[in-house]
Amino acid sequence: MSKEEERRILVVADETVVGAELPREIVEKARGLDAEVRVVFPAVNTRLRHYVSDVDPARKEAESRLERSLEELGKEGIAARGEVGDSDPVQALQDALATGGADEVIIATRSPSRVNWLEKDIVERAREVSDVPITYVQGKSRSRES
Repeated sequence: MSKEEERRILVVADETVVGAELPREIVEKARGLDAEVRVVFPAVNTRLRHYVSDVDPARKEAESRLERSLEELGKEGIAARGEVGDSDPVQALQDALATGGADEVIIATRSPSRVNWLEKDIVERAREVSDVPITYVQGKSRSRES
């Protein structure tokens, strides 16, 4: 395959990459291309645990979500790899871009009733620090690229 057909897709997610919406988005982006999919789960912590530097539960939960997500993507025929990232989703994104780059980013959050990433302007902050296209996927609906 030529360089133009290769695609590095970085997914930053707050929950497991399950359900129809996100895998469909990844499949659409990767269709007909030699795609490398990388999933990053920030080790999001509670304020109290963050304050007392108790990161182990957050890392364990992120590792569990990552494992389930990679398995789910594999069932969809998507070969993916991943890692647990910084507790700040934007920092996790920057770290992933610095260590592996990406041609595009998909930021995935849970349903609107449970998400706090929007309250923290994660998507807008990510767009400020990234020069690659960002697609935001939320629950059953999605917002298009920047």
